[in-house]
Amino acid sequence: MAAKGQGSNDSKKRKRFLGTDGKGEKSNSKKVKFPSNHHPNKGPKKPFRSPEQQPHKIESQFGKSETVGAKKVTQTKHERRLQSKELTEARKKKRKPHYNLERELALLWEKMRQRNISKQERSRLVSEGLQKMKGKIPEIASSHVSSRVLQTCVKYCSQAERDAVYEELRPHFRTLACNTYAVHLVKKMLDTASKKQLAEFISFLHGHVASLLRHMVGSVVIEHAYQLGNATQKQTLLAELYCTELQLFKDLASGKELRLVDVISRLDLSKASVIRHMSSVLQPILEKGIVDHSIIHKTLIEYFSIADQSSAADVIQQLSGPLLVRMIDTREGSRIAMLCIKHGSAKDRKKIIKGMKGYVGKIAHDQHGSMVLVCVLSIVDDTKLVGKVVIHELRTILKELVLDKNGRRALLQLLHPNWPRYFSPDDLASLNLSIPSLCTKANPKPFCFFVNTITIQRNKQKKHSGVSEDGEEDNIDREGVETESNKRRSTGENLQSIGGGKKDPLLRRQELLVNSGLAESLIDTCIESAGELLRSNFGKEIIYEVATGGADGILHPTLDTKLGTLHGTIASLVAQPKPEGAEEEDNLLENFHSSRTIRRLVLDCPTFASILWKNALKGKCKMWAQGHSSRVAYAFLESSDSTIRELAREELQPLIDSGTLKLPENKQLDKAV
Repeated sequence: MAAKGQGSNDSKKRKRFLGTDGKGEKSNSKKVKFPSNHHPNKGPKKPFRSPEQQPHKIESQFGKSETVGAKKVTQTKHERRLQSKELTEARKKKRKPHYNLERELALLWEKMRQRNISKQERSRLVSEGLQKMKGKIPEIASSHVSSRVLQTCVKYCSQAERDAVYEELRPHFRTLACNTYAVHLVKKMLDTASKKQLAEFISFLHGHVASLLRHMVGSVVIEHAYQLGNATQKQTLLAELYCTELQLFKDLASGKELRLVDVISRLDLSKASVIRHMSSVLQPILEKGIVDHSIIHKTLIEYFSIADQSSAADVIQQLSGPLLVRMIDTREGSRIAMLCIKHGSAKDRKKIIKGMKGYVGKIAHDQHGSMVLVCVLSIVDDTKLVGKVVIHELRTILKELVLDKNGRRALLQLLHPNWPRYFSPDDLASLNLSIPSLCTKANPKPFCFFVNTITIQRNKQKKHSGVSEDGEEDNIDREGVETESNKRRSTGENLQSIGGGKKDPLLRRQELLVNSGLAESLIDTCIESAGELLRSNFGKEIIYEVATGGADGILHPTLDTKLGTLHGTIASLVAQPKPEGAEEEDNLLENFHSSRTIRRLVLDCPTFASILWKNALKGKCKMWAQGHSSRVAYAFLESSDSTIRELAREELQPLIDSGTLKLPENKQLDKAV
């Protein structure tokens, strides 16, 4: 109890005001009011002082007079802004030794980069700017202002002035290549460099290629030099990434071998040491995400050609995901993506496809990226995931895809897989690429076999068909060859199928094309834009495959009703009367592309042929017996269906006998049939 009482007395003592007489009087219950310039938590109020007791001005040790207790003189907003500007200028002058020069150059730059300036005036300003910068270019090239001025000067200056700038920057190229602003000047110098200067610049990079590729900014310069260099110079840059010997000794990399396997064989290098060195070079690059450059893509392709099973699997796992999407805009990058899809696990494929989300449209329109989508549609067994990500985005842009040279590839692969008419030998070969260490022993060299098969078949087609370089049908012989090949519309008779998936290819196509609703949307698009597709050089292939039902009749019988509507739409467009004063190719039968597509449909689709004859050509064949339309009329007599031949013979035979409908060259009518 004593302790308790003692504690209460202590608390009462703490409640007393300072300065009391100590008699234990209790404080007033009212709250003490403090002045506005004092806070209650900052202690007691200071005692009042008379004016005589006010402090006087004290001279501080910094030479500034201070007045204790006096109010500071307030400044206006304009004065504070001017004072802040002066301080900023003073700091910049202290930090940048060429600050005044940069200000002068900025003023010149604003004049020389104008579009409406005369050529002579711009040359004068450029010469004046270079004269001011002479001897100081390496120092000011790292500035975000001066580097832009230098780029403009290099762009518009004379060759002699450009050479002078090159000589001044020559010892500092590697340092400037790693600077955020100077790198653009280095790229501009490479763009305007002569062959001798470019070769000299690439020689400066010897021994530093790997280290610069690991730098986010420096890698841009290596890539730019790689793109500008010739085959020998490209091989020199690549060789440094292969092994230490080639990095140290420049002469060893001067061979003509383009493949890493050949370089190892010629120099008798240790394969294990090459793999270790390339792994040490590539791992930091991949960890930093520097995968946008074609030189890195080429290095990865060569690495896969010699890597062991575990090393290749590690790189595939590291690349799987959004990182891979950034690589597929180059030839080698797209092939790396296809190798990762083919040899990656189900988890890796899932990460790759999810990384494409939101970019499928852009990938489909890209020349190389479209082949990656073809690979996904041909290999990945998880059709539910592919439908959610890839097919869903393709359906939203079908009208653009069917008319695009690259965008139509994914659709053609689903309609008629691996057909040489739609894919070049190089495209088909890229789909069958494999990593040697991850290949099955049953087929150790699929790539070589695949290329030879495609080349032989394509050469046979060219030999018998008069095909021009741009792929257009030059004469009717090509039509005959294509018609014979289209009679075998089974994927089992096509070229070697793409490996990697376990699901039946026909079942995979059925799920992706028909069950997903893509085929129905595609038919609706063809009905809506039938005339435009038939006249298009690229869209005609899509509407032909859709109208015939696709390879293996994949669209039958589920979508027969929709296909009948499409056939009727095409026939109604053909039956439209020719308006007065219209151009010759306004009608589908007189257009180059549409007439050949309709001819193929007559030959390969008897259902369409009968609808076209009844709705558009019956009783009007004499009007279409000349020009491109004559090929369509004669196709009825070439049809493999006897019903179609008999349907048109009665009207067409008199035109042939009278010479109105001329027989195509190398085509003789079998009168016995």
